[in-house]
Amino acid sequence: MPEVPIPSAQVIQVDTRGAVILGDDSPATRDSRGIYLPNHIEPVSHIAVDIGGSLAKVVYFTRSTSSPQATPSTPGLFDRVDGALTPLALDTSPETDMTSVNNLLQRRAAVKHFPGGSLNFERFETESIDDCTDFICQLIDRSARINRVSIAEMRRSVKIMATGGGAYRYYDILRTRTGVDVTLEAEMDCLITGLNFITLIPNEVYYFSDDLIRSVRAPQQTIVFPASPTQEPLERPSPNPPEYQVAFAAPPTPSNPHLPCLVVNIGSGVSILRVDASGQFERVSGSALGGGTLWGLLSLLTGATSFDEMLALSERGDHSKVDMLVGDIYGNESTGTDKLGLKANVIASSFGKVFKKGKGAERGDFSPEDISRSLLYAISNNIGHIAYMNAEKYGLKKIYFGGCFIRGHATTIATLSYAIRFWSKGSMRAMFLRHEGFLGSIGAWIKNIDHSSNTSPSSPTGSSSPTSPDAPAPSTHSAPLFAPLQN
Repeated sequence: MPEVPIPSAQVIQVDTRGAVILGDDSPATRDSRGIYLPNHIEPVSHIAVDIGGSLAKVVYFTRSTSSPQATPSTPGLFDRVDGALTPLALDTSPETDMTSVNNLLQRRAAVKHFPGGSLNFERFETESIDDCTDFICQLIDRSARINRVSIAEMRRSVKIMATGGGAYRYYDILRTRTGVDVTLEAEMDCLITGLNFITLIPNEVYYFSDDLIRSVRAPQQTIVFPASPTQEPLERPSPNPPEYQVAFAAPPTPSNPHLPCLVVNIGSGVSILRVDASGQFERVSGSALGGGTLWGLLSLLTGATSFDEMLALSERGDHSKVDMLVGDIYGNESTGTDKLGLKANVIASSFGKVFKKGKGAERGDFSPEDISRSLLYAISNNIGHIAYMNAEKYGLKKIYFGGCFIRGHATTIATLSYAIRFWSKGSMRAMFLRHEGFLGSIGAWIKNIDHSSNTSPSSPTGSSSPTSPDAPAPSTHSAPLFAPLQN
């Protein structure tokens, strides 16, 4: 039987010259800052949504009238495009939620016929999918008024590109509530397409360099000194790994490509994909122990009601009050730990002290902060170890971590990065993204640009992607590569 050739990845020209990430950096919005694309001209004609098991992520583009201004406190970051605020301004308090959405859309309204615009990011809990569809409806309504057309005409010109498992489950709801055509896109294809695009944005990709640092805290300041080079072996992974200097990766070039790589997408569960130098990919592994595991268990064990609250709790916790350490077994002064090659503060069993206290232990004996710290580390380190083993198996040196589990959280990032550094003996690099949770929706948004450029009268969408849940899924496994336009 003759082999069926797999098409090579298509190169899509997207003008990312002068792209900047819009400002401010708060815990709740650190992964959803807008991206200003001053040289990309695209009307508000399509909306992308990636619906996962826990969160629905929305990406859409608005026009601007002038370039943004840098904020004095954060040079290189920008806080607004001609007064059209980014999603960071959205107030999510229950009392003012819908009012804030209206205000947000009004502030983001853009005048036509000006170059450039902002790629905007929003997320909603999947169980509250109506909030997501309400937002899309308001965006369409506002766009109709700004463009001085009827809502019916605006709906005809808008498409929703939906991806993720929830896109199938909520397909009818999306179409019925918004009155807009919905096109389904393959989840993993969108994920890799989003990665290929987002790496072109300056200051988007970052990693921990080999420069070890140490912090000296004073009452009014924090001073960071470079550590002296050392040949000592790396300490074993722990919830308090050594600190390394953060560095930003330059956008990829032919001489310094971002592929091949391993992509570890951490959402409710974990998917691990191998991507070759041409952009072709395959899912090679995964795990059911992911973000949903952390959120679910911490919902049961603590009073936290949101992921951001759980992360805040973990930052104040002491895992050693919950985890059983090697020193708890051998004694802190025991020579037995030296023979094992382990230090007394190494974790022997996550949550081991809960069992050790026996049946008399009550939930109140363990603080929410300590429980959160322990569980966050246990899951993050486990994912890091699985990622390393897959990268080792396929001979890959770059590992990109994505998904809303990370959310720019320093402890999570440090744990994942150090796990890769330790197990690979420094030969692999863990790479992170400032929009790590939106790769799928970015990919779906990008795909519509390709669809629009290939539209023909006989093919309304210009795509072979399925437009209904019953249509067959694409059989190819290649994602578009991107080439920045030259001056």
